[in-house]
Amino acid sequence: MNIALIVLIAANVLISFKAFEDQFFFRRYEFHIGSIRAGEHIRMFSSAFLHVDIAHLAFNMITLYFFAPVVSSYLGIPSFLVVYFGSLLCGSLLTLQFHKNEYNYRAVGASGAVTGILYAAILLRPDMDLYFFFIPLPIPAYIFGIGYLLYSIYGMKSRNDNIGHTAHFGGAIGGYVITLLKEPQMLTENTLMVGLLAIPIIILFIMAKMGKI
Repeated sequence: MNIALIVLIAANVLISFKAFEDQFFFRRYEFHIGSIRAGEHIRMFSSAFLHVDIAHLAFNMITLYFFAPVVSSYLGIPSFLVVYFGSLLCGSLLTLQFHKNEYNYRAVGASGAVTGILYAAILLRPDMDLYFFFIPLPIPAYIFGIGYLLYSIYGMKSRNDNIGHTAHFGGAIGGYVITLLKEPQMLTENTLMVGLLAIPIIILFIMAKMGKI
């Protein structure tokens, strides 16, 4: 495990546990549209180190733990950090764009950054097989990535849960774009997979343009 990953996980754990015990701290640094539009832009960054509960924190950190080594081994640790924080920012920016008129909209979690790492790992290793304890057969990574973002579009449209689907999607866009900027040869060497993974992103922007989401 690289030192950067250890530091990221430790920071998420320490800050989240501080917020579990201190509601004022939690409210002061959560993602909140009204406060951000009033000038508290630090919330777009700080909210990514807060989590609702231990299960939320554990899910994000376990996902990061498993997929971060793929990204860091292919791109190097500095570029891994660029993907992580770039995806975090993209998740926050897309959330702000889609919910800018919902002044009471709130969110927390590293999901945007983690989803960016996940999507970058899938782009770098689309041949990976993913295993889930409730599904007896392996799932190709690219199928999971496409399905995950299509589900996020559904969640953004239906808004029938408390999951920050917009941040997930923004993070995935960040991971996708930054990885291609770092490894542009993928556009010619693996054109089909790059195109397939772009499908949910294109669908989102078409739906947004048409006012369907």
